[in-house]
Amino acid sequence: MRPHRILLNCRQHVLPGMILLLILSAFLPGCMHEPILPPDGNPIDTTGNPIDTTGNPIDTTQDTTIIMCDSNIIYFEQQILPILRSNCAKSGCHDAATHEEDIILDSYNNIMNGEEKIVRPFELSKSKLYKVITENDQDDVMPPPPNQRLTQEQISLISKWISQGAKDLSCEEVVITCDTTNVSYSGFVAPLLNTFCVGCHSGTAPSGAISLNSHAGVKSVAINGRLMGAITWAPGYQPMPQGSTSKLSSCSIAKIKAWINQGALNN
Repeated sequence: MRPHRILLNCRQHVLPGMILLLILSAFLPGCMHEPILPPDGNPIDTTGNPIDTTGNPIDTTQDTTIIMCDSNIIYFEQQILPILRSNCAKSGCHDAATHEEDIILDSYNNIMNGEEKIVRPFELSKSKLYKVITENDQDDVMPPPPNQRLTQEQISLISKWISQGAKDLSCEEVVITCDTTNVSYSGFVAPLLNTFCVGCHSGTAPSGAISLNSHAGVKSVAINGRLMGAITWAPGYQPMPQGSTSKLSSCSIAKIKAWINQGALNN
């Protein structure tokens, strides 16, 4: 074949290809930096860090909590059971061993399926549990004197739980980082102990002769190590919270330890 015919054949094949390449290249700049999306349409995380629901990496340098709970829902396991265990399901009251009136308040099953129906889902006025914790008569109120009465916040939680159907719900909060700076007695330590411990450790005859409803009482067991020993379930200490199948969260324990290390201040 003559040279000019070879050149002609090359032009016939190469030129259309070059034109097509130029056309395609016009669209490339707009695609080069677009994220590759999986079928669900969410960006792929290539940083190794947790991502929030918007696809943005979570800042793990701050005290960040991924809340897996609905703030409008009362969760029995985390919000109601600790109150009942501390204030009601204790020796001489409504625990499994020494319960009164066949009422045991140490688990959802015992509360809801006992012989006496003390909780009527969605029916606050017909629920005996609500009636006795709001009773004004000292002979009928629960917990009975000299035990400390439930706080208004605790009563409100139980009220909402019953009104929402008294369901056996549970939730989790996953703490990525735990901020143990500036932990205060009034802002964290006292509310935590009030939920999990004060029911047993208050009144004229507190359990173990340990009173936790005042700063002075809490500080005394904080300084001598008994508080940390109990909440960390250290050998030789009675595990607290009483009746619980698990310790307080690791972040809660870390915050209490930090508060103690800072002097167990009444702040």
